Amino acid sequence: MDPTRLLFQEPSLYTVKAIFILDNDGRRLLAKYYDDTFPSTKEQKTFERSVFNKTHKTDSEIAFLEGLTIVYKSSIDLFFYVVGSSQENELMLMTVLTCLFDSLNHMLRKNVEKRSLLDNLDGAFLVVDEIVDGGVILESDPQQVIQKVNFRVDDSPLSEQSVAQVFLSRLILSA
Repeated sequence: MDPTRLLFQEPSLYTVKAIFILDNDGRRLLAKYYDDTFPSTKEQKTFERSVFNKTHKTDSEIAFLEGLTIVYKSSIDLFFYVVGSSQENELMLMTVLTCLFDSLNHMLRKNVEKRSLLDNLDGAFLVVDEIVDGGVILESDPQQVIQKVNFRVDDSPLSEQSVAQVFLSRLILSA
């Protein structure tokens, strides 16, 4: 391989390899992988366990493992992770992590803990899907994410709304 090719890599929109949330025992609660770095669930969970073992007792916000850049944050009994390649900009990954955390914080009404997340897991997946699609960062503003997912402090959670209510609220917003 030509060494200058490594120095002048084309910029890519595909910046996120994975997003996952683990509980304080390192068990998966939510995970989305965007490429085939870890093709099987077994390999993904092994990677998650390695990441958790390396990060759960530290106060830093970034780790490097298996040639990947990992930014993370903990809250009460949850650990939030965003994974990118070794060449990825850590600030960009941190922006995704912050957007994820702030969006979930708003959705869960400032009660970001395991029980609350599990009760609203469908909404949490919607939040992740609004932020990143196929590894491409779509949104980094938590207010925009919340608006798109249709969660507001005064609204009932999406799981408690009927399909007609969601459709009607979308029509009103687009009018």
